[in-house]
Amino acid sequence: MIKVDGSIETKLSPEKAFAFLSEFENTSEWDPSTPVMDKLTPGPVAVGHRYHAESEFRGKRQSLEYEVIELTDRHIKLRGENKSITAFDSIDVGSSGQGSLVTYTAEFDIKGPAKILQPLLRPAFMSLRDPALNGIRDTLNSLAGR
Repeated sequence: MIKVDGSIETKLSPEKAFAFLSEFENTSEWDPSTPVMDKLTPGPVAVGHRYHAESEFRGKRQSLEYEVIELTDRHIKLRGENKSITAFDSIDVGSSGQGSLVTYTAEFDIKGPAKILQPLLRPAFMSLRDPALNGIRDTLNSLAGR
């Protein structure tokens, strides 16, 4: 499994930051590698809610179906899957000074014969980290300025 993670601080309160980030349909606003994230389940976010994502990786667009598998006051974890990969995305939000500390973790497990290439693909997955973290920080800070 390939693990990509990191943390950023924002000016937005933890409650508002988590409210925005836990609505996973907002992902396309902060993650440049995920131009499409559609909520498939109506209503407030809850365990079992599903999303359709289209992510860009190494120049190719891939569809994944995500499901919320854990949800607490400041933690959400989703499982995404398609024929070639299983992904787990987690977002945790804590307090930091006047704002929040957001920790984002993405884990990727390659399926099938391509699994042997997993160690070679790690740098490509790691290249997704900083743009996503910077997107979270910039988006949440812009919301704090409103």
